[in-house]
Amino acid sequence: MRTKDFDFFLPTELIAQAPEPERDRARLLTLERTTKQIHHRRFADVPSYLRPGDLLVLNDSRVIPARLHGIKAPSGGQIEALLLEENNLNDWWAMLRPGKRAPVGTTISFRDRFGRMSPVEAIVVEKNSEGHGRLKFLGVGNILQELEHLGSVPLPPYITRTSLTGGIDDLSRYQTVFARTAGSVAAPTAGLHFTPKLLAEIQNGGVAIRYVTLHVGLGTFAPVKSETIQEHHMHEERFSLDGATAQAINETKAAGGRIIAVGTTSVRVIESVAATNQGKLTATEGRTRIFIYPPHQFRVIDALITNFHLPRSTLLMLASAFASPNATDGREIILSAYETAVRERYRFFSYGDAMMIL
Repeated sequence: MRTKDFDFFLPTELIAQAPEPERDRARLLTLERTTKQIHHRRFADVPSYLRPGDLLVLNDSRVIPARLHGIKAPSGGQIEALLLEENNLNDWWAMLRPGKRAPVGTTISFRDRFGRMSPVEAIVVEKNSEGHGRLKFLGVGNILQELEHLGSVPLPPYITRTSLTGGIDDLSRYQTVFARTAGSVAAPTAGLHFTPKLLAEIQNGGVAIRYVTLHVGLGTFAPVKSETIQEHHMHEERFSLDGATAQAINETKAAGGRIIAVGTTSVRVIESVAATNQGKLTATEGRTRIFIYPPHQFRVIDALITNFHLPRSTLLMLASAFASPNATDGREIILSAYETAVRERYRFFSYGDAMMIL
């Protein structure tokens, strides 16, 4: 399949710049795979699509304030660093901007979140083929523990902050209410719509809730630049599936219940583990670079809650694969649903509305 086959027209005004004031008041487009029927609801209506015996799987990774601002020594040139992945203590890969002005050997002195100079520095010790820099941090015990004071929310580049939107508490809203394990540099956005009240309502309806962890990095948000999607290589992302969740999923499937994945990251964890165990899940920690696109046979997942994704993105390709498992017409099904969403003025991307594929 060609990458350009996953392109679509989106008016720029439909790119959400701010979340709904109330998380579960986002709109919800539901797509029934067997009938191709579409319904328009609110996210608070999700429980009406669930039934006792189902199991909801969410990604509990926590977004870190991964965007750092500093100056290059001794010139004083401005440098922005977006932390991507921790290698070891105080040893991180990062996207540097402007990257060409930060060759190996460059020392960067960082400001705190209020713009004041801090004692934290980093030396660029390596560059990779993509231009990312490997940073060795100095003047700090563990940079991960200091990011709350130094970093800012790593909002995607299509979200801008102006005088009209600057009052939004992105530190809180670009984070799920159930986030626990720090490590993501982008939010697992499908989970942003849940509230504690909604989660309690789901559980009270006889639906179990379990968590997996996938730390969102380049594997999720890096664009597909190759001409064909088969040529695209995913970056590895760290994940964890504990024994209790694995057992709950196995038992739910055996009892005839459905597994509803919240977000493409939850899908990738479960399907990665299932692919190596003939569909059965066991406690697993590791890294995945699974790339799901049509046609793909899903071993575990029965329904998917997700957001509306960027054109030509791996997330859109995964949703297309899920719309018609083990077939190639899912692209047409999803793009048709997206056309409906555009016509109905749904809001797109990270702070936008949601879609449920049943």
